[in-house]
Amino acid sequence: MAELTLPLAKVRCMNCAGKIQSALLSQAGITRAEVNTEQAVLQGDFDPMAAVTAIDELGYEAGYKYDLPLQGLSCCKCVNKVKTALADEAGIFEFEASKTRLTGRGIMPQANLVAVIEQLGFQVPQLSTTQLTLSGLSCGKCVAKVEAALSVHPYIDAFEVSKTAATIDAYLSEQALIDCIHELGFTAHSANNTETTTIEQAEPATQQAQQAQQAQQAQQAQQAQQANQPQYSATAQQFILSGMTCASCVASVEQAINSVSGVQQANVNLAERTALVSGAASAEMIIQAITDAGYGAELSEDEQTRRQRQQQQNEQSFRQHIRHSVIALIAGGAMMAWGMFGGSMMINSPQDQLGWGAVGLLTLLLLLTVGRHFFINAWKAFKHHRATMDTLVALGTGSAWLYSMLAVLAPEILPAQARHVYFEASAMILGLITLGHALEARARSRTSKALEQLMDLQPQTAVIIENGEEREVPLADVKAGMQLRLYPGAKVPVDGTIIDGQSYIDESMLTGEPIPANKQQGDQLHAGTINQNGSLIFKAEKIGHDTMLARIIDLVRQAQSSKPALARLADTISGIFVPTVMIIAIVTAMVWYYVGPDPSSIYMLVTATTVLIIACPCALGLATPMSVTVGVGRAAEHGVLIRNAEAMQVAADVDTVVLDKTGTLTEGRPQLIEIQAYQGMGSNQLLALSASLEQGSEHPLAKAILDAASEQSIRLMPQQGFQALPGLGVSGIVNHSNLLLGNKKLMDEHNVDLAAVLTDAENISQQGATPIFVAQDNLVVGLMGISDPLRHDSISAIKRLSDMGLDVIMLTGDVEATAKAIANQAGINHVIAGVLPDGKAAKVAELQQQGKKVAMVGDGINDAPALAQAEVGIAMGSGSDVAIESAQLTLMRHSLHGVADALQLSKATLKNMKQNLFGAFVYNTLGIPIAAGVLFPFTGALLSPVVAGAAMALSSITVVSNANRLRLFRPTGTTQSQATHKEQ
Repeated sequence: MAELTLPLAKVRCMNCAGKIQSALLSQAGITRAEVNTEQAVLQGDFDPMAAVTAIDELGYEAGYKYDLPLQGLSCCKCVNKVKTALADEAGIFEFEASKTRLTGRGIMPQANLVAVIEQLGFQVPQLSTTQLTLSGLSCGKCVAKVEAALSVHPYIDAFEVSKTAATIDAYLSEQALIDCIHELGFTAHSANNTETTTIEQAEPATQQAQQAQQAQQAQQAQQAQQANQPQYSATAQQFILSGMTCASCVASVEQAINSVSGVQQANVNLAERTALVSGAASAEMIIQAITDAGYGAELSEDEQTRRQRQQQQNEQSFRQHIRHSVIALIAGGAMMAWGMFGGSMMINSPQDQLGWGAVGLLTLLLLLTVGRHFFINAWKAFKHHRATMDTLVALGTGSAWLYSMLAVLAPEILPAQARHVYFEASAMILGLITLGHALEARARSRTSKALEQLMDLQPQTAVIIENGEEREVPLADVKAGMQLRLYPGAKVPVDGTIIDGQSYIDESMLTGEPIPANKQQGDQLHAGTINQNGSLIFKAEKIGHDTMLARIIDLVRQAQSSKPALARLADTISGIFVPTVMIIAIVTAMVWYYVGPDPSSIYMLVTATTVLIIACPCALGLATPMSVTVGVGRAAEHGVLIRNAEAMQVAADVDTVVLDKTGTLTEGRPQLIEIQAYQGMGSNQLLALSASLEQGSEHPLAKAILDAASEQSIRLMPQQGFQALPGLGVSGIVNHSNLLLGNKKLMDEHNVDLAAVLTDAENISQQGATPIFVAQDNLVVGLMGISDPLRHDSISAIKRLSDMGLDVIMLTGDVEATAKAIANQAGINHVIAGVLPDGKAAKVAELQQQGKKVAMVGDGINDAPALAQAEVGIAMGSGSDVAIESAQLTLMRHSLHGVADALQLSKATLKNMKQNLFGAFVYNTLGIPIAAGVLFPFTGALLSPVVAGAAMALSSITVVSNANRLRLFRPTGTTQSQATHKEQ
């Protein structure tokens, strides 16, 4: 029994797959058929061609499609040799072969077909993308010359050429492409482009059962909290879109994407012209759905490629719009000047008909060139039963031109006073709107500067060490496990661990820390950081999309593509905006025609056209995505990573900040500062017993005890029966004695009498240290004080948060006396002490029940449930992966000033969004009625369509410019040194 797998095409759903399965099972010899939207797996003794034919007859396609370039075929005999060989292959149904290409269809996998061709002595080159920098191209004709040469080359698949660069998809080597350019008389060099793929989010890894349980609690709380927030999987796909012109397009594209089976979440960003899609749907299905909706889309394989493509598109769009706007404004301005300086724009004679008829034809030429994209996009929208901004512009300018041509060709149809032409209105409207689009495109290109700066941190090459020799290779060639050399002044190419050498590494671009970190053997290096002086050898561990830099870029990208609640409101309104405006325009025209003064047809035309032109869905569509894009990027510059835009909107309303103590408020490096022994036991003996019990423990307090024992060269004894008691301490057997080491609760549970040592414990607590009791065979034998010093800037950061009007609360498991002592040092008035690790989330919930909007700041895995419970979870970047994954905001620098920065920036971004939305709503709310003529009874004048076109262009430019003001955001309350560092 044979088995055959047939790839399928044009199969959109499982109903289609069911039809194919039924048809196949009806074929002779097929005993089993499993069909989905991607492939059909057949078993039995059957004719493969009959199975393919059965699928084709249903309107689908089966089998492989071949389109291969060929090399090495020098004559017709070579071609015939290939044809003869393929004709003998039963797995190939049809084919066409030439000296440079083979096309066809069959059931033979393409790899097998390539093997057949290579066995004949010919080659099948592989497609690759080459980036070249160009020089010597001084004008558009030079670019056209290069494009013409590339377009006819048989081994070039696609290309984009400007005067300074070229991106070429070809079956040729880089050197061969450079030679092609040189033959044209120009110069080309390699751009050394490298790929940066998207990342997979870090998976939380825990070593202890206690940590695993807390991680599970964090995950459950996080899912409950974020059920209504947009989530993106590690395999989220980003698409570059084309053909989108306004907010109405956003709703149409999102609807098309969400109709694809397997799509979980889709967010379309009008400002970036991108779509971020998560789910199991294939890129091909998503692109097809977008294409079917009347738009264009291509998969963005990496951020670097997307950035280059969008920069090229923006630059081309800007130049084209400027050129078109100048042409239209000169033509329209000349016509307006004619009317303003005494020339007649009425049709009163055959000479007027002849002259204005010629002007009408020139205006038609403008509509077909400068305004071509408006009419094409409007027609596409009409075919898909939609109306967009292009529809409004096309109707407005087209109506003015048609009315004017009617006055020219058949003036007798109109009253004498209504024989006015409005060709200047069509030309000026096109010129002004196109100029607005050009300025908008230029402003939009500045919104992602922060993300571009992050991507610029990635070096293009690395120096690897193989067999004792060093050589420079492209970054894409670096594999995990390789040894790399890092010279002074060089950027770290990948994440890894230092094997040999010592140096200072500037990590400010990732963490915001201004002081270079001293790195030596065993320390971690991160891609994008800069080596200052020493030479290092390190082992590559995380490459490509796994590096910290790639994680940061991906988080910023996803956050910029996400939408807060305000954006969804704007999208909902935008979805019905254009149809509503069209209805208003029709009603306006009817009112003026039947009720307005003579000439009513003139008033009807002017008001309806003005209503169509002044309405601007673009301002609505750009209002929130522009603010989000700039705000998220600015946050990244300040060392704050934002998971999604919803978090920014929620953070703007926070009134309470809850701080975990250890590792957040403090350095996270506890130190043993006091040791007292009782019952005749010496201090060293007490430290030896305690350290022996704690060996193997990963708790920070245990590390403090072990470090103290190591400093005094104390020899540890073996331990047995070790048990970690969460929130209490540890127990075990050392030197044949049962030991308990922990807090007062632990001692009380085991009925250990502490009366003789409570005074000493109180004194330790008042110093801000944690008292640790040691009991041997249920008898207290020692007391230790462990202190975790405050971070150097915690006091100033707490004051800054308090000055912002926030209620700052410290949440800790320490006893109340210790907690209050530390809080007093830090300037915190409210303390919640004695909280077990699994009780932190409950305390946050209690605050929420009191009506507080809580931001929880923590770094440990035991903080994860509380981070997820809070309205906004803020994780310290030095914390555990679980804490970071549970938080909506992550601070890359180890400073609580980052909390204040994040909250201030969130407020500024939300304020900016509201300003943009308010401006867009007010503009349309006032502009449309004025355009309809509500002020006519008071002023006796109507708003000119030309003025409406200028206002429409200005509204979008205003929104974009206002959003770009966020790039000037400066946190308040920071020291001068901090502010200066942030701007470097």
